[in-house]
Amino acid sequence: MPIHPTISTVTERIIVRSHASRSAYLSHLAAAQRQGVQRSTLSCTNLSHGFAAFPAHDKLILKQQRQACVAIVSAYNDMLSAHQPFVRFPDIIKDAVRQAGGVAQFAGGVPAMCDGVTQGQAGMELSLFSRDTIAMATAVALSHNMFDAAVYLGVCDKIVPGLLIGALHFGHLPAVFIPAGPMTSGLGNQEKAKIRQLYTEGKADRAQLLESEAQSYHGPGTCTFYGTANSNQFLMEIMGLHLPGAAFVTPNTPLRDALTAAAGRRAVEISAQGASYMPVGHIVSEKTMVNAMIGLLATGGSTNHTLHLVAIAKAAGIVINWDDFDELSAVIPTLTRIYPNGEADVNHFHAAGGAGFVIRELLDAQLLHEDVNTVMGLGLRAYCNEPYWKQNQEDQSLSWRAVPTTSSDETVLRTAAMPFAPNGGMRVLTGNLGRAVMKISAVKPEHQAVTAPALVFDSQDAFMQAYRAGQLERDFVAVLRFQGPRANGMPELHALTPALANLQDAGWHVALVTDGRMSGASGKVPAAIHVSPEALVGGPLSLVCDGDILRLDAKSGQLMALVENDVWAARVPACADLSANGVGMGRELFALFRHAVSVAEEGATTFALPVLNGLSKN
Repeated sequence: MPIHPTISTVTERIIVRSHASRSAYLSHLAAAQRQGVQRSTLSCTNLSHGFAAFPAHDKLILKQQRQACVAIVSAYNDMLSAHQPFVRFPDIIKDAVRQAGGVAQFAGGVPAMCDGVTQGQAGMELSLFSRDTIAMATAVALSHNMFDAAVYLGVCDKIVPGLLIGALHFGHLPAVFIPAGPMTSGLGNQEKAKIRQLYTEGKADRAQLLESEAQSYHGPGTCTFYGTANSNQFLMEIMGLHLPGAAFVTPNTPLRDALTAAAGRRAVEISAQGASYMPVGHIVSEKTMVNAMIGLLATGGSTNHTLHLVAIAKAAGIVINWDDFDELSAVIPTLTRIYPNGEADVNHFHAAGGAGFVIRELLDAQLLHEDVNTVMGLGLRAYCNEPYWKQNQEDQSLSWRAVPTTSSDETVLRTAAMPFAPNGGMRVLTGNLGRAVMKISAVKPEHQAVTAPALVFDSQDAFMQAYRAGQLERDFVAVLRFQGPRANGMPELHALTPALANLQDAGWHVALVTDGRMSGASGKVPAAIHVSPEALVGGPLSLVCDGDILRLDAKSGQLMALVENDVWAARVPACADLSANGVGMGRELFALFRHAVSVAEEGATTFALPVLNGLSKN
């Protein structure tokens, strides 16, 4: 089927833009492929170290060097509710791989931090850099070269992007991503947000707040709002890296376990020793990255992916940028309303039709590339199916069926013919303050343009002190600067959301402009985020003074300081006092990242594009 002309234009532009680096990447991938199993290159000493502790049957298969060995790379820890279910997965995967004739080895673990725990704390300054750390830990796990395919266990914010970046640096290996699924629904998101705002106003005490939060985050599985973690899971579906329909099946259920086992078997089938070899570097293509951007926009996903998708693409030699997001957003309809863009959670979304429904609607509306590789083979149409557990006296098995033709709840999920909005959930803003991203899917139209005096802050604490002192009860645009990747690791600033929401609800015209990030759960208050270049390197936010009239306008795409040109040109950039950000909570270990990181629009990453001879300086 033909595809929408804007999508075709954007895709062709990306292909041309990426030609040199993508060619270099595919050349590296081809050079890493070999006849026979990967471990055949190891010496006898190497190989014997690699299977010394294994059971006799598995050891025999590894010795024979004919069958696939599947790496398990896991982000398990039992502090993250989303990752706690992974404790059971390696045994399920190992048994499934044995049934398929191979061997699975737990190759390595990667770190997994929870932004929900570190939000507003010093540890949040490690959060973004944990993505590149995870990618490097993935490379360490795979560096033993024992493996013919890999499965990756991860869910949350920086973890899936980090795992995928690491996997793409071993692009000759097939990869299947295995989610843990969301926790069951708890306290409603709107009620949770209300209690947070009451606490910020001093109208609820800490015990009430803690009880509310505990009822929201109450068991194993992913937090149920549509933040970065669940955006990750939808993106793995639309990129063809999950089994179809795997994203939002709850943990510790027969269907979840069956999908986990099936993923292990599929890893063997798509290895070079199987019947359907499909390396991950051939799955993640220019068209796949366009599909990912479209999926993010159609579902009102996390703004963090305007960083992560850029970094993921870069790992595969593909160059995407914010203009691509913006141009696609103009033609991609919004098909979902999931908190923070609505009242429903991901369990409601899944029950209404889920990921497969969205993919089917976009494909049928000619708004996705169908001719892409996936772990299921060629073509995205397989992802219009949903899994189910068939159980009766004669049969217990995993099966798939077509997703429903109609949404079971049109307040949560709609067709492309009758969307919630005719365009996607994000805009790129530009002007004399730089370039920024704004999520509009959760911002009411009357709040999408704000013109007001600037109030400048250099830390979250300074903002909150002003709020508690009653100094912010007016129209203003908060400029929170020196929050970029080079300054302090670009922490999320979600702790400001309840205060800003209270001010907006009180009738004040408020907005946020920052070179930092907001959580994937944010969106009610207009915010121009990821402002580039960042203030620390002389970006325009360093020139803003209290009282300057600023205009943030999602409708026109403007991000302006309404200051006379000669006055603006005469200003000297403000200096940052970052003495409190360099040490403590491990931050001193990440100084190299802060010095080497790219700008936000280039993915805020420390990794370079591939070139044919060595590494580029990008």
